Amino acid sequence: MLYYLLAFVVIVIDQWTKWLVVRYMELGESIPVIENVLYMTSHRNRGAAWGMLQGQFWLFYLITIVVVIGIIVYIQRLKPTERLFGVALGLMLGGAIGNFIDRVFRKEVVDFVHTYIFDYSFPIFNVADAALTVGVALLFIQTWMEEKKRKGMSDGANSTND
Repeated sequence: MLYYLLAFVVIVIDQWTKWLVVRYMELGESIPVIENVLYMTSHRNRGAAWGMLQGQFWLFYLITIVVVIGIIVYIQRLKPTERLFGVALGLMLGGAIGNFIDRVFRKEVVDFVHTYIFDYSFPIFNVADAALTVGVALLFIQTWMEEKKRKGMSDGANSTND
């Protein structure tokens, strides 16, 4: 239940921040938060990450529905000890649903976080994108930790049998 609450919080923050951008900013308007580093820039995306697959709504609908169902199935099967995995899935669920809401109701995704890493203008993103990215990163960390733990157990078993 906690992971669904996390997903819900992500969705609420994502949709609220997008509503603020749509309501109070002109499309293309950019407000510096930290000069040369972070800007609030009103942008729309009709595709996937970095604008790929522009206008392929049915593909996004189908993929998102399959992903959301898969995440829910995994959350239902979690053991109480798999908290990091649960947090990762909760973030991914909230992010996927947040952008899905945009695609269904706006026919585009509202993006607004614009960062510069040195001279590189990083693609503009939103709260849902950030939640998805952090969720995937946590999933990689969880997988790495599990693999390290399994390898440690198999190394320990092998050394006692020598």
